[in-house]
Amino acid sequence: MLSLRVQISKLIQMNHSNVLVTTDYQFAGQTSVYHGKVRDVYAIGQEILVMIATDRISAFDVILPEGIPYKGQVLNQIAAQFLDATSDILPNWKLATPDPMVTVGLRCEPFKVEMVIRGYLTGSAWREYKAGARSICGVALPEGMKENQKFPVPIITPTTKADEGHDENISKEEIIAQGLASREDYEQLEQYTQALFQRGTEIAAQKGLILVDTKYEFGKKDGKIYLIDEIHTPDSSRYFYAEGYQERFEKGEEQKQLSKEFVRKWLMENGFQGKTGQKVPTMTPEYCNSVSERYIELYEHITGKTFVKADNTIDLPDRIFNNINNYLNR
Repeated sequence: MLSLRVQISKLIQMNHSNVLVTTDYQFAGQTSVYHGKVRDVYAIGQEILVMIATDRISAFDVILPEGIPYKGQVLNQIAAQFLDATSDILPNWKLATPDPMVTVGLRCEPFKVEMVIRGYLTGSAWREYKAGARSICGVALPEGMKENQKFPVPIITPTTKADEGHDENISKEEIIAQGLASREDYEQLEQYTQALFQRGTEIAAQKGLILVDTKYEFGKKDGKIYLIDEIHTPDSSRYFYAEGYQERFEKGEEQKQLSKEFVRKWLMENGFQGKTGQKVPTMTPEYCNSVSERYIELYEHITGKTFVKADNTIDLPDRIFNNINNYLNR
């Protein structure tokens, strides 16, 4: 039976384009629940996780006040497709997707680092470089680079994985020294990160896109490393359109891209970078719908499939609960 909070949440969603911004379910065998920036993760016993991709959106490590229609479905379905497409590189946590917004998988002990890999100098790396930095996470950067320039080889710039607040850049040696991963495990994570990025780059190229940068998360179960969480989604990755990239780069023009960077830029243009005292600008329904359209556009480009909107009626929380429950009771 749905809790009172979920029933109240349903009423709230009816007045906000019926986006899913909160969940508070109780499943048989549930041992804990974790509400992340975007995903709500329910532990079932000691072996299973149920991950719900909500319609929340975050930027600068801040959860923004309005949800984005169909965003959770986009993220979940892209991640599920890429988990399947990379399962020959290493095992991953996914067992099933019983709902368009839900993945059920194996519970692993996560490494407390995110493996960020960059093929191009852009985003936060460019902002640091422009400010004078010539080393990120212990990786030396050459002089004279320009925004959106391709690195000779992709670079790995890990970050800590913060439960709250900002993730912080960290070097390989710091990760090992702090015991966040053994040297052997970390070097294996690097190899997996490079192989996954290469696969993602090849798939993107087939669709006329450039996989610019992304992040991967890993965990361990029974001594084996697994790929966990999401992969190659617009929340974790940045894509450029391949057509016109070189011409725009040579002219110093902004690249046409599919990623969450356009949200960050909109926030910065309106005086918000997640710093103390700053206020998130008003997110109108029109703006939220425009962000939704960008997410759907990326889905269709990267998957090569037409996006089919799930039945997001007034029973959205019921639908999710029932689909999860039916799977767990099988």
